[in-house]
Amino acid sequence: MAIRPTEYAKGQGSKAKADRDIIGLCVVVGTILLFVANGSSVMTDFVRGIVKGAHPRDQLLSTALLLNIALLLFGWRRYADLTNEVGQRRQAEQEAHKLARTDPLTGCLNRRSVSEALQEIIATARSTGHEVVAMMIDLDNFKRSNDAHGHQAGDAVLCEAARRIRSALPENSIIARLGGDEFACAAIYDPDHAEAIDRLVQRINEAVANPVEIDGLALEVTASIGLASTSVAETSEPSDLAAILLHRADLAMYQAKKAGRNRYCWFEQNMASELRYRSELERGIREGIPAGEFVPFYEKQIDLDTGKLTGFEMLARWRSPRHGLLSPEIFIPVAEEIGLISDLSESLIRQALRDAREWDPALTLSVNISPIQLRDAWFAQKLLKLLVEANFPPSRLDIEITESCLHENIGVVRTLITSLKNQGIGISLDDFGTGYSSLAQLRSLPFDRIKIDRYFVSNLGENKDSAMIVEAITTLGRGMDLPITAEGIESSEVLDELRKYGSFKGQGFLYGQPTDAQSVREMLAQSNQLLVAAPEPAQPAAAQPADEATTGPRSATA
Repeated sequence: MAIRPTEYAKGQGSKAKADRDIIGLCVVVGTILLFVANGSSVMTDFVRGIVKGAHPRDQLLSTALLLNIALLLFGWRRYADLTNEVGQRRQAEQEAHKLARTDPLTGCLNRRSVSEALQEIIATARSTGHEVVAMMIDLDNFKRSNDAHGHQAGDAVLCEAARRIRSALPENSIIARLGGDEFACAAIYDPDHAEAIDRLVQRINEAVANPVEIDGLALEVTASIGLASTSVAETSEPSDLAAILLHRADLAMYQAKKAGRNRYCWFEQNMASELRYRSELERGIREGIPAGEFVPFYEKQIDLDTGKLTGFEMLARWRSPRHGLLSPEIFIPVAEEIGLISDLSESLIRQALRDAREWDPALTLSVNISPIQLRDAWFAQKLLKLLVEANFPPSRLDIEITESCLHENIGVVRTLITSLKNQGIGISLDDFGTGYSSLAQLRSLPFDRIKIDRYFVSNLGENKDSAMIVEAITTLGRGMDLPITAEGIESSEVLDELRKYGSFKGQGFLYGQPTDAQSVREMLAQSNQLLVAAPEPAQPAAAQPADEATTGPRSATA
């Protein structure tokens, strides 16, 4: 049972009181002395009186003897009880101290105690001419596994991961759980054999990556590890060095995640500036979404047989006041990690639907959806709400889902796709050829279109493997009656090669760079593909306000 601070203080007071119970001790000692002094003379007379049934000759002394015996028993009982209480209090104190320093789930040190433990291990290493490496370990994809299988399974994974890490560490190492799925470790090593640390970290990566068997389930997680060593630190104070090592190891761990997870990375000086840049991005995203800094750009989609414009794919751009125009490769991963991708995506879709209302009704709008949004059970309802707000026909909207989403949670994806299809929204399988989807998944999911990943298309004519993949996907599309869009058409040579395999919709830089809403509007106006309101009857100039006299036709909404 946990002990609250007030109870612990009271326990300390009782312990001190028990340790200083002079009265009880004096009673015991005094009664023993009195019994020894008087017992020999009085006891004989007392026992003789009891045996013969006669009254003792000295009743006062006999009474004193009985009182002496009672006091002796009372004092001894009091002393024994207090001694037992002291033992219990000391045990509670030790347990409270342990709870204050360790993680109750894994038995590792906790965040409060890791710094002190690291200081001690640094001091020990320095006294023997050794160095210390600090490791920050974060379990990859743990949250997804925890959400899918429950917290009990998640706790089991954490305990097993801690056990595996602990077993891989050398003696006199430390391991702490900082919270969630993040661990910190430290080990002493010989600077003449620094390569041993790389072998150690590789063993930890391999150990954590082994599946964890829980109730018949094989749960798989990996670890991203950041390393920092005392050998390159600028200070010799253990207290300062402990904080520096943990911070640097954390920066390195973030780089390991950025590089692809399930790997380790040593700290380098440029990581600090990268962290500051990332912090600026995070702050900018949080402030930029409500400020309207994120805007949709549009890339043309063309019917390759006729050369006719069929629609646009919406691409995200960030007009940052500090960094200028940024591409989605920079800010989308950050928005996903900080939990703002849904807000960002909904803001862009809302703007895109408003823009597309002015286009010719034959033109479609394609929108990419983040895998994280597919985990939202209410995503379909949110999207339909945006369509209603914009008065935009669902049949003109096409949602693009990346192939890698299909193996994450096929049940949720199937429910989402079915819900959107029932509303008339088109569904495309994006980046086909780069993921793990099977023919069974393609047959069971009601996709309307397949999009070939730009990597295979842009290499046509130069790479035989790309040509074989494009041909296979084209054959598959014909067999399943699924039209195909080819991304990455960047030259006329690629276009000529692509036409050999069949009929496609295509997009790429050959047809122009992605552009903003105003440029699209001007282009569509020139080709008479922009909806405008019918001109109002002319009015006398005198009766027409000055601001309306200089205003052109207003756009109508679909």
